[in-house]
Amino acid sequence: MFSYAVITDEVSQDLEDVIRFCGDFALDGIEIRSVWNKPPHQLTEGDIARLRDGVGEAGLKVFGIAAPFFKCDIRSDADFDEHLDILRRCINLAQALDTNLIRVFAFWRQDPFEDYLDQIVERYQEPIRIAEAEGIILGVENEHSTMVGTGRDTRTLVNRLDSPAVKVIWDPCNEFHDSRGDVPFPAGYNHVKDVLAHVHIKDAVLQPDEGAICVPMGDGEIDFKGQFQALAADGYSGCISLETHWRPKPEQIERQLLDRPGGQAFSELGEEASRICFENTFKLLNEIGISR
Repeated sequence: MFSYAVITDEVSQDLEDVIRFCGDFALDGIEIRSVWNKPPHQLTEGDIARLRDGVGEAGLKVFGIAAPFFKCDIRSDADFDEHLDILRRCINLAQALDTNLIRVFAFWRQDPFEDYLDQIVERYQEPIRIAEAEGIILGVENEHSTMVGTGRDTRTLVNRLDSPAVKVIWDPCNEFHDSRGDVPFPAGYNHVKDVLAHVHIKDAVLQPDEGAICVPMGDGEIDFKGQFQALAADGYSGCISLETHWRPKPEQIERQLLDRPGGQAFSELGEEASRICFENTFKLLNEIGISR
């Protein structure tokens, strides 16, 4: 069955708080985005040793590195070079923490996606070469602020990249946020269900004036009962990772922080929100007969 994890900064910037939270919910591990107010590629060797010791002593697994890789301008060679360095640093972190999954994106959004597809594929050739050499999986996340926000477009890109080192991180809520998207489940999911490496969960509703906004898990418009049932029926045995993106005080997170999450400002009230989301998630799973 599934493993369960939380993205670190959706709880706290303090690793000890995150570990305690994982114990409270009997989670299997964590996904690292920012810790101690540092993104993954800025963690020092000393930080990495603290992480490795902390999660090891707690009996937790690191399920992936939530890197900001290729959240940048596709037209910029300087950005490209900088992000190759980010990738290499995140590979070092992943290997030190015994995980092979690094979350990646498809550049800041430019429309239409089809006009940029060849250039995205070209930009990905060197990262793929590096990943294949290092035994790393690049998990392309569908993200509405980038050029692949839907299951359909993500699958199109993965097919074009045509590498065993490239899989999908599926986020139903990100498809819900994308104006180009389908219904996340079943339509969006059906495009990517056989190339999944990892799954993120968060929930949202559509507001007439604000568009899609995040709400507690189970309180939104995404059919997570159907999604979880399908994952189980399709034999998915990977990780379900909570990416809360909601706070008890909605004004606590500016939209810019949702596109570039990380740091103390993002983590404020995160633990309270993530507790509510996991309570709702496990209640929902119990209702549909999926045991932990």
